[in-house]
Amino acid sequence: KIPWDNNKPFLLGDFEESESLKNICPRTLMKRIQQQCNNLGYLPLFSNEFEWFNFLETPHSLYQKNYSAPTPLTPGMFGYSILRSSQHSFFVNKLFESLHEFKIPIEGMHTETGPGVYEACIKYTTILEAADQAVLFKNSVKELAYQDGIMASFMAKWNKDLPGCGGHIHQSLWSIDDKKNIFYNDSKDHKMSDLMESYLAGILFCLPHILPMYAPTVNSYKRFVAGSWAPTTASWGFDNRTTAVRVVNSSEDSIRIENRVPGSDANPYLSMCASLASGLYGIKNGLKLDILPTSGTEYNEGNSNLLPTNLYKATKAMKESDIANELFGELFTNHFIKTREWEWKQYDPEQKNWEMKRYFEIV
Repeated sequence: KIPWDNNKPFLLGDFEESESLKNICPRTLMKRIQQQCNNLGYLPLFSNEFEWFNFLETPHSLYQKNYSAPTPLTPGMFGYSILRSSQHSFFVNKLFESLHEFKIPIEGMHTETGPGVYEACIKYTTILEAADQAVLFKNSVKELAYQDGIMASFMAKWNKDLPGCGGHIHQSLWSIDDKKNIFYNDSKDHKMSDLMESYLAGILFCLPHILPMYAPTVNSYKRFVAGSWAPTTASWGFDNRTTAVRVVNSSEDSIRIENRVPGSDANPYLSMCASLASGLYGIKNGLKLDILPTSGTEYNEGNSNLLPTNLYKATKAMKESDIANELFGELFTNHFIKTREWEWKQYDPEQKNWEMKRYFEIV
């Protein structure tokens, strides 16, 4: 039930009768990948963290100014600011309380670097529930913001001079039988099990072949720039926020992989599916982690594993590779590639604020 809308019932569903629709439904795809993981004896635990900007606008006011120069909720670069959070405590408290009632548990929330930007972390759970919560989180934040005359935007990069918005995915595999984190091996120097290394190798190997699953819009690729805390290469490191994958290896319970490739504009069903399927690919094929961890800033390492720089190039790479078909099936892959080709064809760089008009409110 939706607590801020008179407890109106809300249902999440899947396509059942139409075989063709079942094959292209993101939520059904997730169930299939999750089952593959369970069949191997693994329980995938996932969570999403989101960054998003908030503006003192309405859909009408933004339309009237042709989507130019929206007014941020607060000025200045106040990352991790108690002051800025307290200035709008009514909004912050409403998000915490309403989302909790809606069964979307928020572990933490704070201001991020940029005017009017927040970050929230959703508590980890099984992958399907995590994706459901992530999808509902984005829509719920927008609805609750509207009530206070605020527009929340999950665009990946609404302003080239400001940081982009990540939709990072935290993940680990646990044994179904005894509920232990099988990414952990106490005898290894960095506590990473062989299985975790193969899982990570799979993510990195598959990444350039399926990038549109993480970065589905024209705007997604504006976020992948050096010096922006967003990745530009297929890379990894220990607690490194400049790489595509950050490994957190602080303890047995918390050791995990953070996939930092998705922006907040990603479809959580697809981005989580992509990450899990890629990791399982690495395990099934016994991939070795032959990419060394980045110890400094990845942007200065001269890494040759550069990611595609726009939606056209990324979709072309996905179409020319067999990896996506193997991970997601031919029917889903063909359909998804056609949607991304269509999206690129809609792109009109000559039209002022085309990306803002298309993505500001809807992603």
